[in-house]
Amino acid sequence: MKLLLKRKKNRILLLGLLVLTISCKKQVKKENIKVVETSRVEYLPFYEDESFTPHWLTPGSDEEKSFHKIPDFNLINQLGDTITQNTFQDKIYITDFFYTTCPGICLKMTNNMVKVQEAFKNDNDVVMLSHSVTPSIDSVPALKTYAKNNNVIDNKWHLVTGDRNEIYTLGREHYFVENDLGEIKSMDDFLHTENFLLIDKNKHIRGIYNGLNRASIAQLITDVKALQLEK
Repeated sequence: MKLLLKRKKNRILLLGLLVLTISCKKQVKKENIKVVETSRVEYLPFYEDESFTPHWLTPGSDEEKSFHKIPDFNLINQLGDTITQNTFQDKIYITDFFYTTCPGICLKMTNNMVKVQEAFKNDNDVVMLSHSVTPSIDSVPALKTYAKNNNVIDNKWHLVTGDRNEIYTLGREHYFVENDLGEIKSMDDFLHTENFLLIDKNKHIRGIYNGLNRASIAQLITDVKALQLEK
């Protein structure tokens, strides 16, 4: 009888220790989550050159207002409409460079941009802009066909063609999409990159992402939402 009572007490003691251990683990987990939530940066960084060194500026400050911006442009989308910076007035946009006959990475990039489009399908503040790097081939009808085949929503996602020099200058000298430090390229060199860029409502570069990487695309979507909270 005494032996049975002793065994019962031991079981109760072990059960109590187990409950205490689980409770402690849950508490630690909650505390860790809280630390992660409170340690996030207040603003996304700003970028101004091909090194993509982050600059931590306060939105609305004099320094931010004079910081690098994407200049105006004049291009044509898949509907035959003229696209300029006025098209993106008071909008956040995600941009990349592609071509419709690309047999390799472009389709993967397009599929990932579709995911971004889906995430903000009902949000009028967010749009997409994809530049053709073979504008002599990618006519308006070619872009229209590509858009139809890849679930591109017109006026939500602009596929643009236009003057080759203008597109290449935008890509290399303003978006800095070819991060080949120290390597000088001419207009004769083909422009191709897997990078997506996040541009804020004031035309500043606020993020660069690998358009082929699932985790990077998830981060892009998260950063767009963070950017929308900035005042």
